[in-house]
Amino acid sequence: MLRSESRIDGYIHFPVVAYFWSAITALRHPNCSKAQKTIMAMGEQRLHIAMLPWLAFGHMIPYLHLAFALATAGHRVSFLSSPRNNRRLPKIPPHLTPLIAFVDLPLPRVDGLPEEAEATVDVPADKGPLLKIAYDFLQNPVKKFLADESPDVILHDFLPYWVPAAARDLGVLPVLLFAFNAASTGFTGPPEVLAEEGRRRRWPSPESMTSPPEWFPPGSTVAFRRREAEQFYSEVFTTNTSGIADVERFRLAVEGCTAIALRTCPEYEGEYLDVLRRIYRKPVFPVGLIPPATSPAASADRNGRWGQIFGWLDAQPPKSVVFVSFGSEYKLSESEVRELAYGLELSNVRFLWALRRPAWVTGGDEEALPKGFAARPEGRGAVCFGWAPQLEILAHPSVGGSLFHSGWGSIIETLRYGNALIVLPNIFDQGLNARLLVEKGIAVEVERGDDGSYDRDGVAKALQMVMLSNEVEGLRRKAREMAAVFADKELHDRYLKEFINFLLGARLATNH
Repeated sequence: MLRSESRIDGYIHFPVVAYFWSAITALRHPNCSKAQKTIMAMGEQRLHIAMLPWLAFGHMIPYLHLAFALATAGHRVSFLSSPRNNRRLPKIPPHLTPLIAFVDLPLPRVDGLPEEAEATVDVPADKGPLLKIAYDFLQNPVKKFLADESPDVILHDFLPYWVPAAARDLGVLPVLLFAFNAASTGFTGPPEVLAEEGRRRRWPSPESMTSPPEWFPPGSTVAFRRREAEQFYSEVFTTNTSGIADVERFRLAVEGCTAIALRTCPEYEGEYLDVLRRIYRKPVFPVGLIPPATSPAASADRNGRWGQIFGWLDAQPPKSVVFVSFGSEYKLSESEVRELAYGLELSNVRFLWALRRPAWVTGGDEEALPKGFAARPEGRGAVCFGWAPQLEILAHPSVGGSLFHSGWGSIIETLRYGNALIVLPNIFDQGLNARLLVEKGIAVEVERGDDGSYDRDGVAKALQMVMLSNEVEGLRRKAREMAAVFADKELHDRYLKEFINFLLGARLATNH
């Protein structure tokens, strides 16, 4: 594990951090009054931090969790998003309401974009570029906010590649905050590889993404499968109707920002954080995993429809139930739901399946399942439709595993409780996340065919291996060991404090 001292020493050629670090070092000198005053000023200073995530809940939620953590540390946060998204996000805890403000930036109308579509969950995949067009029209409102409110820092996503230039013009520090982990962030490589000529050489086709890149650590297995690579290449490397490819947005955001932050920690992927520092050649900060607290609303619902579900969980043996959930971004097809259902049935594993109502269902929720499925597990399984209190479910003593898409936020939520992982990635970075989990020996991946499809036998095999077999006791042990890292609040608070200290030092250097 890299210690914080070595990370800062590695950045001493960056003026902002050098200023901050030299002040700390000077404290050791007998004549240290100037340094003491500098550090004291930094300790007393409170930041105003603007946040601008992409319009996907997989981005907005981790940004909001970080907003809560920053406000808890005493800093003021302005959270910029569209009005409907701000209304749909979790409520601000009452004790933080004086420090966090949702700032509404209305999206302009774009031909072809559905009414009230303000997030990726609201649109089919082929309409995603239209949402990016609407998002890019927020450039002037964002500039106006920065000019009027003069925040010290703006933490921005990679899709609004136009933020760094606007922020610098107005004296605001632009810091790129990724919603991904370090391994998936660094896969595509340094900025020069992401430029058009570099892409032609290094990433000429989807096939080129099916093996780990040369800048990854020796022995790495983090790469896409063939079908995943085709989807990723089409989505990220192709110029869409917004007029700019996502990979170009990514490159410009990396080049333009002052520093990069990620919701991760060296104890999980220190070797991949080292990769980012090497290929980006600028400060890279883990801000900790910032594990969210269990929602009070979930506990209150014990008397509602969730009373029966938790009553059923209470009756199950410890660590015997697998929780099945695939989030809201990816829409499961009819065949995928069917094979999952039959796989759960064949496995003889106890399960709780949180299933969002698929768009192809025209009648009642039960029509999403194979005929008679709900009755056949005979008390061994339960299916709940719609929203589920995921954190409270994962924390329940009877839950010992998760079958899920390996999204980074869900990995954080699951491993904090030491649950064993069965991964079935679908889109974006999920495949890379899955490979890293398998590489670290804390997950089993469901087998797929060359076309990316999976069947009931593959689902059942993976479930039985993780939940019933003695062959993978080492995997379950490693998952329990990971809980000590993922649930360590003091550890993650320390990384967040280091990041805040960097921002304070950067602001002081700017003022001088």
